[in-house]
Amino acid sequence: MSSAGKSGACGAMLEEETDQTYENVLAEIQSFELPIEATLRSVYDDQPNAHKKFMEKLDACIRNHDKEIEKMCNFHHQGFVDAITELLKVRTDAEKLKVQVTDTNRRFQDAGKEVIVHTEDIIRCRIQQRNITTVVEKLQLCLPVLEMYSKLKEQMSAKRYYSALKTMEQLENVYFPWVSQYRFCQLMIENLPKLREDIKEISMSDLKDFLESIRKHSDKIGETAMKQAQHQKTFNVSLQKKNKMKFGKNMYINHDKIPEESSETVLKHSLEEEDENEEEVLTVQDLVDFSPVYRCLHIYSVLGDEETFENYYRKQRKKQARLVLQPQSNMHETVDGYRRYFTQIVGFFVVEDHILHVTQGLVTRAYTDELWNMALSKIIAVLRAHSSYCTDPDLVLELKNLIVIFADTLQGYGFPVNRLFDLLFEIRDQYNETLLKKWAGVFRDIFEEDNYSPIPIVNEEEYKIVISKFPFQDPDLEKQSFPKKFPMSQSVPHIYIQVKEFIYASLKFSESLHRSSTEIDDMLRKSTNLLLTRTLSSCLLNLIRKPHIGLTELVQIIINTTHLEQACKYLEDFITNITNISQETVHTTRLYGLSTFKDARHAAEGEIYTKLNQKIDEFVQLADYDWTMSEPDGRASGYLMDLINFLRSIFQVFTHLPGKVAQTACMSACQHLSTSLMQMLLDSELKQISMGAVQQFNLDVIQCELFASSEPVPGFQGDTLQLAFIDLRQLLDLFMVWDWSTYLADYGQPASKYLRVNPNTALTLLEKMKDTSKKNNIFAQFRKNDRDKQKLIETVVKQLRSLVNGMSQHA
Repeated sequence: MSSAGKSGACGAMLEEETDQTYENVLAEIQSFELPIEATLRSVYDDQPNAHKKFMEKLDACIRNHDKEIEKMCNFHHQGFVDAITELLKVRTDAEKLKVQVTDTNRRFQDAGKEVIVHTEDIIRCRIQQRNITTVVEKLQLCLPVLEMYSKLKEQMSAKRYYSALKTMEQLENVYFPWVSQYRFCQLMIENLPKLREDIKEISMSDLKDFLESIRKHSDKIGETAMKQAQHQKTFNVSLQKKNKMKFGKNMYINHDKIPEESSETVLKHSLEEEDENEEEVLTVQDLVDFSPVYRCLHIYSVLGDEETFENYYRKQRKKQARLVLQPQSNMHETVDGYRRYFTQIVGFFVVEDHILHVTQGLVTRAYTDELWNMALSKIIAVLRAHSSYCTDPDLVLELKNLIVIFADTLQGYGFPVNRLFDLLFEIRDQYNETLLKKWAGVFRDIFEEDNYSPIPIVNEEEYKIVISKFPFQDPDLEKQSFPKKFPMSQSVPHIYIQVKEFIYASLKFSESLHRSSTEIDDMLRKSTNLLLTRTLSSCLLNLIRKPHIGLTELVQIIINTTHLEQACKYLEDFITNITNISQETVHTTRLYGLSTFKDARHAAEGEIYTKLNQKIDEFVQLADYDWTMSEPDGRASGYLMDLINFLRSIFQVFTHLPGKVAQTACMSACQHLSTSLMQMLLDSELKQISMGAVQQFNLDVIQCELFASSEPVPGFQGDTLQLAFIDLRQLLDLFMVWDWSTYLADYGQPASKYLRVNPNTALTLLEKMKDTSKKNNIFAQFRKNDRDKQKLIETVVKQLRSLVNGMSQHA
């Protein structure tokens, strides 16, 4: 195919595509879909001269549509003409009908005017009725709200605040939503927070009044609680004491009878207290109105502010606890001060325990334990400080009883009290100290009132009275006829009775300490040992050292201590029986009576030796020798005879002493007398002594030797007592026989006749005799014997000096 043909074919095809495009555009336009801007734009933008071609196509389309419209109009024209003809015919009838309708309407209007009036009245009544119904419905809806609010006001007036809060909750959650659109409801809603605050303030004020009330009445609460705790123990304690009383009624331990009067008195007192307690048993609820606490707790719980209330309550109670634990400065002066202190503390913790058990979460066990531990530390410190001022054992005992009741009461409420019983052991030591001080005064009074002479007995009744007080057994004394005497003085049974009274007093403190009988037995023995080793021993030593106590009294004291020592085994049996400890199983501390009274005896013996020597010194001071006499008087000096007679009488008293004591006293007295006489010869103030004075002195020594040989105290073997004067005897013999050659020749030899004569002593005495010879030399120079004697004295003096010097150089 040629290019011209190809181009013609392409042009035909292009024209056909263009015509088809215009047909599509016209179809879209006829479809009335808007907008058509895009469609038209496609026509103009496609190719040049498109507008002209499109307009041609559009005109052709319009002409086709005009032809179709004309065909349709021609088809429906006859029907239209027929319809117009029919309307013209109906017009006349329509006018007639209009006249009839108008006339009928007028007649209806005239007839309905009265109906309209009545209808309007009915409508107005219907509206009123509907309004009334609406009002009634609204009022019925509001009435419960108003009734509840009125109830709220009544509850507020009646101080039923918890119920009032519940009513508020009902109003807010149930009733107010029904009438929230009304103004009065808004006023009520706005008033409720203020009412809640008022309730909080009022309940808090009631709580403060409650706290103040229990602070003031805590002592009464505590007193009641302590009485109840004591009442619970009364029956058991009464039975125990009754059993003890029955056990001790006819019990004798070597004439030691446990007095039953005190036990009966205690039992009677306990039973009377029990009867009184049974009459009226009050509880803490009877004494305290806890409703303010419950009410306040419930109110704050409802208000969702329970934590604030708990914190406030605990804070205030802690402050009150500190006030309660603060003691008065003079609390230690009377038992009432301690009782008031304890009752207040018990009252405080009884209230807290009640609050713990009847409320949930207001106080917890951890809180009460913490509060109790704080209080317990303070209580122990206070009691330790104030009890140290107590000097009266009765007050300390009452304090102990109060602490026991206090501890038992709080232990019954679940509080740990072990530290209080530990404190009681400290107070027990102090109690024992006060008892020891008290009994020291008792012992001093007994010793002051004693006459230190054996107890005289004139009949059997008096004898039984004494042995009922003191366990004394002596078959020889029992066989003697009346009147007779006990060897001890009145102080011995009195001391024995007081020691038992001390044991009873110590036992009173050991009761109710929750300790076993073995421990109590051990405590009593230790306390009694302190009484014997410290108090009684000290009193005896002070008594022995008193200046007015003479030899006779000292002898009696030694006898008394001997019998008291023997009575210690009865005291041990006494302790064993009052503690109900079997003697076969007990392994406890022994009483130290042996060492106590032995020390006192040794002190008394030493004091006897001292006083006896002092008495000898007093007699020796009465000596009035004429040291220059030429001839002796021919008899012993008066002072020495008086001294010997005194010694004889004293040693007669010593017959009641143990043998060794009397022998030691006698030997000590003779040795002291010998020493005193020797010192008298060697006195530096004595410058001269004559042979006549030596002979007179020899007579006195002879009397001393005769006294020693007369065995003033039995038990000495041979001439043992005479040896006390051996130094004097050898010295005087040397001067009496003037045997200086023998002395000088045998000096230092074991078999020397003058072994006990010291050269220095002989030289001193010889020089004093030499001075006397020189004084009389004016007359003696005419007598050859005197001149020879003087020369001999001078020779012996020289030899003695040489001997003394040699001894010094050798030493």
